[in-house]
Amino acid sequence: MAVWEIDFYRRPLQDQRGTALWEWVVCDTRGNLLERAFCAQPEVSSNWVTQALKQLTEKLTLPDRICVFRPQTLNLLEPACRELGIPLQPTRYTPHLKQLLTELAAGYVQMPESTREPYEPLTLDRPPPLPLDETLLGQQWQFASLPAGEMVDAFRGRMIPVLELPESFLPLTLGLASTLPIPGVVIEAGRRSLRLAQWLQSVVPVSLHTIPGRPDGLILEAGLVDRWIIATYEDTDVATAAGMFEARKQASQGLHFLLVQPDNSGMTYSGFWLLKQ
Repeated sequence: MAVWEIDFYRRPLQDQRGTALWEWVVCDTRGNLLERAFCAQPEVSSNWVTQALKQLTEKLTLPDRICVFRPQTLNLLEPACRELGIPLQPTRYTPHLKQLLTELAAGYVQMPESTREPYEPLTLDRPPPLPLDETLLGQQWQFASLPAGEMVDAFRGRMIPVLELPESFLPLTLGLASTLPIPGVVIEAGRRSLRLAQWLQSVVPVSLHTIPGRPDGLILEAGLVDRWIIATYEDTDVATAAGMFEARKQASQGLHFLLVQPDNSGMTYSGFWLLKQ
């Protein structure tokens, strides 16, 4: 499957008139740079993007999918992809593009167009985390873990309405030891279980992490920049478990999971996501 990763956004560059420059970068999933071009900010539009994409597809085979991690790029690409019939996937997981952007950014300061302003190529504006709707909240939740060797067999093949087990995230793919504990969060939501799982699937879960505060919080990163407050806690035992969750996540290359179930019987699950920070 041919997949392109694309970014189109303002850089710390300007033309001779002092106009900010945007950069168009396209690569494949091997990290090969397919196209790089610059556009003056007044010319930035979905029409410019459409023409650029059309010209590129005249030279190269049409991709099966285009991935983007930046919301502004997503908005500009949507009309072009609709017109060309190319599926567009918003995702934070664009490792080849992000590596390429980091490498290109290191060279901006050497360019005559450089403004020499501080620049972080992968930084996105992130809104504050939002609380979940009370109608979605589970009855209770807890930190948990599963041995890496049991992760796939425990859920694959089960009748689970929402099941996300990306091949690239599987413990075997990552070379993790079968006995390594993979941390996770289990939510028991009773009759709201399926509704919660469906809502979670709609916002596209990315990762879970804890934040200190008064109270402490469990945050879900979702979509491209969204954040949701899954739970808050002040109990010292829960805080200790949260510390173990983060430590295990670090040991597992960021791999962790989210499980939604109606109860703790182990008979029925509503949703399972294998996540990676």
